[in-house]
Amino acid sequence: MIKVSRTSFNEKMALLHQASIQLIQDTSIESLMERIAAQACQLGEVKYAALGMLSETGRLERFIPIGLTAEQIANMDHQPVGMGLIGELMCCSESIRVNDIARDPRSIGFPSNHPKMRSMLGVPIRHDNRNLGILLIADKKDGTDFTEEDQRLIEMLASYAAIAITNARLYDRLVKRDQDITHRNENLALLNNMASTLATSTEIDAIIKIALTQLMDFLDLKAGEVYLRPEGEKKLKLVLHRGKTVTNLWKEETFTVGRGMIGMTAKTGLPKVLTVNPNDGSELHESVLENGIHQIASFPLRGRSNVLGVLCVAVLDRRPLTDLDVQFIGAIGSWMGTALENVRYNNNSRRLAVLEERERIGMDLHDGIIQSIYAVGLTLEHARLLLSENPEQSKERIDQSIKGLNNTIRDIRTYILDLRPRQLSDENLMQGLNRLVNEFRANTLAEAHINGPADGLEKLPASKALALFHICQEALANTAKHAKAKKVEVIVWTTGDRVLMEIRDNGKGFEMENTRSSLGHGLSNMQTRARNVGGDLELTSEPGSGTTILTWVPFTSEE
Repeated sequence: MIKVSRTSFNEKMALLHQASIQLIQDTSIESLMERIAAQACQLGEVKYAALGMLSETGRLERFIPIGLTAEQIANMDHQPVGMGLIGELMCCSESIRVNDIARDPRSIGFPSNHPKMRSMLGVPIRHDNRNLGILLIADKKDGTDFTEEDQRLIEMLASYAAIAITNARLYDRLVKRDQDITHRNENLALLNNMASTLATSTEIDAIIKIALTQLMDFLDLKAGEVYLRPEGEKKLKLVLHRGKTVTNLWKEETFTVGRGMIGMTAKTGLPKVLTVNPNDGSELHESVLENGIHQIASFPLRGRSNVLGVLCVAVLDRRPLTDLDVQFIGAIGSWMGTALENVRYNNNSRRLAVLEERERIGMDLHDGIIQSIYAVGLTLEHARLLLSENPEQSKERIDQSIKGLNNTIRDIRTYILDLRPRQLSDENLMQGLNRLVNEFRANTLAEAHINGPADGLEKLPASKALALFHICQEALANTAKHAKAKKVEVIVWTTGDRVLMEIRDNGKGFEMENTRSSLGHGLSNMQTRARNVGGDLELTSEPGSGTTILTWVPFTSEE
């Protein structure tokens, strides 16, 4: 910066022009304030200068002095707070020029040990009819009073300063907005990634581990915990803790709904943020205080109908969680709650399906096989009574019983075919399908044929081969139980990117509207198996025209 002692007005105007260029180029509020105060000190050729910035509400927010030593500033009992001459300047739109501060009745509010000042020139920094701040200079170096020329120069500097401050604030808002947008985009990216992961997770442990780990890594959290509420209970139990040095967040690991921060979060369904007080840690684990945790926040894991648990995180930084952080973590909690609820629904659905299938099998056994065996027993009892009186008729009854037992054995084999778990072992797909068809033929005495690629589809990934194998097993079991078919065909072929399999029979068929009652959970199982490996399944049937199942899987290598 150019140093001058006493220059002409024109030279000062040139200096002011140079200062204005420097001000416009500065986009940092802090450095801009110091630059403006220093330039005022130079232009006015004074011992002291200061710049005060006003808040949005008009209060004195920051005060930058020039000319005071660090020791002088430290000896003062407080910074200026906006009283006396400074207070009047903050509220008015005109400059104030005082040549004898001690005699001015407005001269009040100076901090103790403040250096004595004789004269002062104060100028408001205004933009759009609003005061942004104040610019002060005091005590000219040559001991003279402030002149109209001095006032004009400082007022012009204040005008340039108003533009520079407005631009710097605008730039600061743009930077913060850009950072906010970037942060929101990062949040959305994590939410999208987490949503994709949680949507495919079918285990509760996997969901909470993935979500908590990703959240802690993303926000650099010191520790995190998940509490879950078992169905039908009023207690929340700690099921997962993450944090290397923080052993636990709370002394207890179980909370009743409505008790403590965890219980209240579950009861109200609202997030809670606690600023840790080192002198009041009665419920907190000692490791929380030892590690200097600043904040603990809890968020409900909310499903569609109720709160399934609570997510609790610990923040080490002195920077508190922002509203955006709270909203973001709350959104994560909602995703987790929905995913957990879906898993519970699926588990309940599977349990219900097992119970329904057991009930169906029990009814089939009771109404079918058991009744058949009972009928054979009655026939044999009748044959025993006829043995002495009419041996020929007794022989017919025995032959009838043998035929009935053979039919019952065939029915039992059909159930075994349906219930016995199967694997491919060391076979390729076509070898496994051939085995299923041969067993079906032996157990049902129906005509069964299979056609497929000669190479056995050796290169088909194991997961997709096993899916087709199980689909064929399910389809043949359904045919044996329901179709009363005399002929079954299994055909396998490939296209450029797919392996297709068709199973068709000439059985009694059924109305498509009655698919569930005709196939039970078999169709759902087959569709799920196909879709789990990226394929799909279609079924067609008509009464008297048999049933056809067409399924396909992608012919791609596994990563």
